[in-house]
Order: sequence, then structure tokens, then C-alpha cells
Amino acid sequence: MTIADLASVPFERAGDLASLCARVGELADSEQPFVLLAGGTDWMVEQELRKPFAAGAEPRVIDVSRLDKLREIRLEGNVLSIGAGVTYWEMRNSPEVRAHAPLLERMARDVGAIQIQARGTLGGNLATGSPAADGVAAVAAYDAILVVQSRRGVRRIPMSELQTGYKASTREGDEIFVAVEILLPGPDARWYWRKVGTRRAQAISKVALGGVARVEAGQVVRCGLGMASVAPVTALLPRTRELFLSTKLEKIGPVQLDKAVDSDISPIDDVRSTGEYRLHVAKSVVRDFARALGARV
Repeated sequence: MTIADLASVPFERAGDLASLCARVGELADSEQPFVLLAGGTDWMVEQELRKPFAAGAEPRVIDVSRLDKLREIRLEGNVLSIGAGVTYWEMRNSPEVRAHAPLLERMARDVGAIQIQARGTLGGNLATGSPAADGVAAVAAYDAILVVQSRRGVRRIPMSELQTGYKASTREGDEIFVAVEILLPGPDARWYWRKVGTRRAQAISKVALGGVARVEAGQVVRCGLGMASVAPVTALLPRTRELFLSTKLEKIGPVQLDKAVDSDISPIDDVRSTGEYRLHVAKSVVRDFARALGARV
């Protein structure tokens, strides 16, 4: 299928969030294939690579890029809410994001070229469900809550409960990603972002790590981790996280860290890298994060 063939795909535009939820519910009930399109940075590439749709089997494409409700960035108390339709360019230039969730601002600078940053959205990253998605790894580091909505109402899904397998999640077929909510860790929190790829930008990660932690008297009291491109889903590194939370930083050594990472991931070979290299890099960036927190590793 070529981009020119998209002229045969039926498009419509959502007027508001309530009507969008109703329309998505109708399509889900009828088992009519549909796509919610914001930036289209993943979907358009997928269409270029796929075979032409059979007559009558074209998905209905709903443009959600102009829904103001999905484009909001709000700070309410100690919760930062970022709409699913917020682009990476908007994220990296948001005073609220820069002041309260700087890891996201830093990550957004590494997402593709400026053209991709201007179109790609956080909700699109979540909906696509790629384990290489930088945005998902970054929000995982904040232990984000994903807000979804349908005609049945609003539901909140902890990041730890979202992913069930490769490009599969607990989001129902009629639910729409509306926002990402972050309980802010406080101004004294440490954060870390490292993306390793063929190039710093305009390249899919071979490994990327986001980390957020609060340290009190040499002890990590809050820790969130998200690693891209090392598993079928965004890796949350639970054993590594538990090591940070259960052990004084001065007592954490490189052998302990490496064993924890070994337990958390088993990277594979693919066209971008080898599993062996990914595991080596994963251990290296986790050690770098530990050093940033004050461990001697």
C-alpha cells in the first residue's frame, strides 16, 4: 500500500470527546476496524509497508488531532496531567513539564527529528504499544496513571498494570487514551534519561532508560524505572527497583545490580542490535543511574 492509496480510506473528524467515545463504542460493537489518528507518525509508516486493503475492509480513520480536551497540560496540586494528544514538541517546550517532570522534557528532545516531535503524541506512543517507545519508558519512570475513557465512563490504569504482551494491553477496545497523570516526586527528586541508538535522535532506541528516585539519608524511598527495547513490553525492572528500595545505596554493588538486571530482562537479537549488546548496555545505564543516586558502583 502506498500513501496515495489512503484516498480510499474513509476519514471522519471527532467534534468533541463525548461524541468520539460514542462513535468509538458504535464501531467497537459492530466490529468495524477503526483507527484514531493524531500525528500518524507510526500508522502512516505501517500503511506504506502493508498490502492494500481488500475492498470494503478499509478501517475507518477518525481524526482526533483537534480535540482540545486531549491537548491540555495541567498542574493540579501535586499531579501533572498531560493530554494524550500533546505532541513531543509541546512537551519539550511546556513550562509545567520542564519545571515538574524534567525527564519528559529531556526525553522529548530525543524523539525523532523536529518534524516527528511536532506530530507525534504521547497517546499515540501508548496506543501503538511498541516496546521501543521512548515516551512510554519515560512515563513508566514516573509510575504514571493512564486515564482512559469510553461511553461507559472514565477509568484509570496504573502503568504497572497496562501492558500484557507485545503491543497488547488492558485497555478495552472501546476505550480512548485521554491523559497521563503523574504524581510528582517532589523538587528534590533525582531523574535520569539515557537513550542509546545509532544516533542520538532520528533513530529507534537500542536501549533507553528512564529513572526517577527520591533519596533520604542514603536510602531510596521512591523509585520508578522504564526501559525500552529490551523486552516484548516496556521493561519496568521490578527486581532492580526492589534492590534500590530495600538496600542502602552505600551497600549496593555492581554484582548485585547486574544480577538484578539479568533477572529483569532477556533481550533478543533483531535488525537493530544483538541481545548480548543490549544486556551489556542495560547493565551499564542502570549502573550510571545508581551512581547518579550516590551508589559506588
